[in-house]
Amino acid sequence: MNIIIVGAGEIGRHLASSLSEESHAISVIESDAGLAEDLDSSIDAKVVSGDGTSVAALADADVGTCALFLALTSSNTANLMAASMAKSMGVPKVVARVHPGLQREEWLFDFKGHFGIDHLFSSERLTAIELAKFVRNPDSLAVEELARGRIELQQLRVGGKAEARGLSLRKLSAPEGIRVAKVGRGERHFVPNAETVLEEGDIVTIFGEPRKLRTFAQRLQDKGGKTERLRVVIFGGNEYGFTLAQMLESLDCSVRVFERDAKLCAELADRLSNTTIIHADASVVTELEEEQVGEADFFIATSPDDEDNVMSCLQAHTLGVKHCLTLIHRADYAAAISASGKHFGIRAAVSPREATRREIQRFITTDRFHVLKSFEGADLLEIRVNKGSIAAGHMVHEVQWPPGVVLVGHLRGIHAAVPGPDEVLLAGDHLHVMVAGESRKAFLKLVE
Repeated sequence: MNIIIVGAGEIGRHLASSLSEESHAISVIESDAGLAEDLDSSIDAKVVSGDGTSVAALADADVGTCALFLALTSSNTANLMAASMAKSMGVPKVVARVHPGLQREEWLFDFKGHFGIDHLFSSERLTAIELAKFVRNPDSLAVEELARGRIELQQLRVGGKAEARGLSLRKLSAPEGIRVAKVGRGERHFVPNAETVLEEGDIVTIFGEPRKLRTFAQRLQDKGGKTERLRVVIFGGNEYGFTLAQMLESLDCSVRVFERDAKLCAELADRLSNTTIIHADASVVTELEEEQVGEADFFIATSPDDEDNVMSCLQAHTLGVKHCLTLIHRADYAAAISASGKHFGIRAAVSPREATRREIQRFITTDRFHVLKSFEGADLLEIRVNKGSIAAGHMVHEVQWPPGVVLVGHLRGIHAAVPGPDEVLLAGDHLHVMVAGESRKAFLKLVE
């Protein structure tokens, strides 16, 4: 696949290196001559020293043969402009990295539609999402965010005392906007229907609006009554820490942020309404002891320094914190810590570079759809409803969907939700759909 990357910083360089090793034809545009020269000598890629918003640089990078364009600089303006230009020059798929602040404004303005960009993402937000997964539901086997955070995926194990055990999905009566999309039962994995009866030990994949989903998840687990409020300590008030704190506030967690910089502390206090900001250094054990950090459920290190992050987690674990998570910039170090960190108290390490690589990976395909996530027996697809297709112009309940298909997301412009039976599907809409392998061909005929 011919891929152009604009920006050879921390994110762009990692992605260029990993994609070139997968035998893709990579071209990198970098405005810093020194970085461009260094990259040219270290990876198998065409490196253009120039401005990614320059027509000449885009032409030099062979934009006319490009199948995927990735704008990954640290500038919102440069990325939006470069990606928009590439789209206008005929590139079929364009992706732009943006600051999380801009991504938070997507509900106010359709940046993707305005600039003609297929996908916007923030590496800081992706990292915060990865870290927040462990806090959202510590008992979940997996948690994912879809449709700009309006839809969440969770995988849960049906408990022996769960309300849902022994009930069919019809009798379970999931709230509006909740879908049970997949069931794993021993060696068997399948997309359920209304008559599927849930059994103890089933691994159930559910989708829905995050707040509704948490309540519904309790009916699938052995969780009766009120859930205790989780206590979370974050080390670092930078964009990673701020974005994470903002997410956790919406989950009704008790959040404290340790930050060394007094000016940044004041800014955080203005921007976060239900978070306690502590002007202190969480890498100093006496500061942790003074704030009784050992009583927290989660300690999450998001400072810019990987060594400080690891050491502060070790200290927090020693003081009694149940779960420690850390941000690690180097992807290979993060993988090593995730693999062996449990032995010294670190449950997981997340790399912004690796989180970005996984986000981009789903666009590296020649298929007419994106595989958002693969499961045993089924895939979660994102696909566009084409003009003239069988589904276009019809309500969801009017379409004869094949067995093994569950619609879990409906995106139109800046709006996203789990579709109801009376939702009208229009050409240009995007759908998130759980599709069993044997049902894919029949499903594609309905929307293409």
